[in-house]
Amino acid sequence: MEVESSKNIEKTHTKPKNIWKDFFKDKTHGGHRYSSEGFLAMEAREKLFHLDGGKTLLDFGCGSAELLTYYAPEYEQLVGADFSPSMLGEASKRLREKKCNNIDLVLADHETLWENLDSTFDRITATGVIQYLSFQEIDDFIAKASEHLNTDGKIVFFDILDPRLYPLWKLGIFTPNAGLLKALYRVGCDFQTSISAALRNRPRNIYGFAHNPYKIQKIANKNGFEMRCIQSMYYEYKYHAIMYRT
Repeated sequence: MEVESSKNIEKTHTKPKNIWKDFFKDKTHGGHRYSSEGFLAMEAREKLFHLDGGKTLLDFGCGSAELLTYYAPEYEQLVGADFSPSMLGEASKRLREKKCNNIDLVLADHETLWENLDSTFDRITATGVIQYLSFQEIDDFIAKASEHLNTDGKIVFFDILDPRLYPLWKLGIFTPNAGLLKALYRVGCDFQTSISAALRNRPRNIYGFAHNPYKIQKIANKNGFEMRCIQSMYYEYKYHAIMYRT
């Protein structure tokens, strides 16, 4: 089965900005395992545990604010940013429904984000976003984020695809009824999906690219941060990267 590896990410990342923007331009919901409020609340509690306090928060790639509204009661001021107008449209509706008056929304991508901010933050987070960036773009993001991070602040990347576990998940190894025949069936489906996506010049799926945690750690260290890597509670093939200044 073909899996996006660290070595060929740089080759395939020459076009992702346009591809991913086009892919998400009409999307209205994120890639959460379940869309029920009960599940979103549980997922948010896990992430709030790792965010561990602070008074101000920037959520890059906030999508339709499915998690952001659960963060709101824990922070004095929040900013949600996303490059998808359709996502932010849904986010705006959700903020009104949830009566979240302490959240500002910003239309921006990883390059234009910083010029749209006029404040610093205790926590800067991105959930399920880093897999759409190249290593160089991640490096640039951390460098810029550090300029907008308060003393004792943290940068937290949630739900990054783990290249060691993602292939196993795609084979169905973590499912209750895992087996050889089902794994072979998944391989066939994945191959068919890959060919179809290539012909249409579209991403194969919403998941993005797998990034080795040791490479992310190296980038964090380069920018003056220590990093802890923690397994995601609700996505067995993903991990969190928690960065703090040394």
